[in-house]
Amino acid sequence: MKDKTLEQFTLDLSTKDPIPGGGGATALVGSICASLSQMVTSLTAGKKTYAKYEEENQMIAVKAEILRTSLLNGIQEDADAFLPLAKAYSMDKSLPEYPTVMEECLRNAAKAPADLLERLCDVIELDERLAETGSKLAISDAATSAALAGGALYAALINIRVNTRLMKDRDYAEEMDRKYAALAEEYRQRAEKVYQRIEERLNG
Repeated sequence: MKDKTLEQFTLDLSTKDPIPGGGGATALVGSICASLSQMVTSLTAGKKTYAKYEEENQMIAVKAEILRTSLLNGIQEDADAFLPLAKAYSMDKSLPEYPTVMEECLRNAAKAPADLLERLCDVIELDERLAETGSKLAISDAATSAALAGGALYAALINIRVNTRLMKDRDYAEEMDRKYAALAEEYRQRAEKVYQRIEERLNG
């Protein structure tokens, strides 16, 4: 799915077909965020003013590339997690195995956006450093990355909740909701601080 053109992906996204959906869109946005982070390191590399950050920025670039690829793969991971759930919805509910199958499918479908959310947090952590180590001519891209990633956290969170709300194991569901809601809020605030810090540097 990741090999589709942007034109085809957005066209597919606009149809009634459930795949790609919100999870795939979130993964794409996350990959773009990681790419923007890496762009900052590319534009900062070799500049004498930022020589003391050269080694750190190289490490950030490696991490950003891993995240770019991982998040892009998340488009397919989200689709693969949803398909068994879609099939489970059409099962005969009177079958004895139905509750077990459905619960397992819901857990897997919730795990995909949970993994995306955690990777988005990783991107924001890179942007936190780039707000300090990136070239002043390039850090607006780190601010863009942080702003988009901060919003994408909640896109991932709602895709967790659409599955946890149907789980029979309420302890598991509520714990998952609490964990990722707290993570999303923490990193949203951190993303906002990145944006503010970069504004300060640009205005300073």
